[in-house]
Amino acid sequence: MEQHPLVVGVDGSQDSLRALDWALDEAVRRGSELRIVHASSWEWYEGHEPSMGINRDSVQANAERIAAQAVEHASRRTVAAKVTSQVLPEDPAAALIRESRRASAVVVGTRGRGGLAGLLLGSVSLSVAAHAATPVIVVRGSEENRGGRFGRVAVGIDPAEGSTAALDFAFHAAELRGAALRVVHAWRCPAHEAPEYPRADDAVESHSRRAEQQVAEALREPVRAHPALNVHRDIVEGSARTALLAAASDADLLVVGARRRKGHVGMQLGPVNHAALHHCASPVAIVPHP
Repeated sequence: MEQHPLVVGVDGSQDSLRALDWALDEAVRRGSELRIVHASSWEWYEGHEPSMGINRDSVQANAERIAAQAVEHASRRTVAAKVTSQVLPEDPAAALIRESRRASAVVVGTRGRGGLAGLLLGSVSLSVAAHAATPVIVVRGSEENRGGRFGRVAVGIDPAEGSTAALDFAFHAAELRGAALRVVHAWRCPAHEAPEYPRADDAVESHSRRAEQQVAEALREPVRAHPALNVHRDIVEGSARTALLAAASDADLLVVGARRRKGHVGMQLGPVNHAALHHCASPVAIVPHP
């Protein structure tokens, strides 16, 4: 059993129940404890204004009911994982970010119960994905993609930025699932993209060779550590956003890395990660670089 439990945030919404189901399956695969966390402070709800008229006892009773229902749901679905629950009287994003420091990973749904539910990704999920100390899995996509039917994990890498943590997570995830791993790297040839310059085939070929060499170097150690894993390399010229969303269309999980930048607090989610979190057809794992 892993030293740290898997944590899943629930709020009673259907999205959070789907996240709970995904987290249960993952806990069974990992042989780890699953800790259900429901955080709800009396003065704060996603999409609602604070109100002095809120009854704290009623809020606490409702919070405990949501947590108990989640545990009951989990026990009906499987008895193969140890499940515990925790009710925290505070901001949900802050609570899950803090809990991430003693978790192997944090699992969240895409949207919450409040007035912002029309967004593609809820504010709590986005905040946790951006600032957690451990990998965060945002459970999105169709039942087919969430259910592990494709037998494939995809990981996007950028060797120039460093991809060790994302690759380690992806190789482990694929191995646990008995799935193939699709490694995606998109590269661009600047001169090729400028319409005022003619296409230089030798320059394109040079960029292509460099990309292949970088990916080969990045994969050398993880492939050596997981010799039985079926690994496919998808090295394409073009947009990383397009390549990743295409790879995720028939994957059970998409893994991407997030870089910490000096002088900033938490992970900095760039446009590619935002695109994955808002539009991906499968669950997305955001893995912080060390």
